Amino acid sequence: MSIMSYNGAAIMAMRGKDCVAIAADRRFGVQAQTVSMDFQKIFEIGPTLYVGLPGLATDVQTIAQKLKFRTNLYELRENRKMKPKTFLSVVSNLLYERRFGPYFVEPVVAGLDPNTSEPFIASLDLIGCPMITEDFVVSGTCSEQMYGMCESLWEPDMSPDDLFETISQALLNAVDRDAVSGWGAIVHIIEKDKVTTKTLKARMD
Repeated sequence: MSIMSYNGAAIMAMRGKDCVAIAADRRFGVQAQTVSMDFQKIFEIGPTLYVGLPGLATDVQTIAQKLKFRTNLYELRENRKMKPKTFLSVVSNLLYERRFGPYFVEPVVAGLDPNTSEPFIASLDLIGCPMITEDFVVSGTCSEQMYGMCESLWEPDMSPDDLFETISQALLNAVDRDAVSGWGAIVHIIEKDKVTTKTLKARMD
């Protein structure tokens, strides 16, 4: 069994028109045993910048703390909010530093540029190789199912409401076909002037 699927996770991000969405399941388990249904996998880095961390639960919490520390350091030094593209480089560097004994996380970055409000989504592998796309990114134990759902449902230039509906349906349907993720979901819709967070109920079996 892969160490990446030891705790199980499903995270995706999608672009809309002047908005982005990031969603994750809430299950924390040890292989097939479910321990809790409120495990945090998405972390707020800035007012319009979020990172999702699927993978080994201990590394998820370590990386989240290290990223918050590096972001605070940057903002103190530069006296400005970090852009999503800059943050992607920070995550990439952090993971690549440990390439010979890597952190077992495959992050998903979603946010809006603080100056232009341009939507940005990207994902990385566990040694920090970035992938920036214009539509959606997925990461976690049921990636194949999430890709299938996203490719079926995603459309360009969706409104925030349509984006919420699309990402919710894609995530809930994907985790139904994966034994180690699911058990509820959380969705953040990031717009220029607000972030809407909704918790979804899902199958508990």
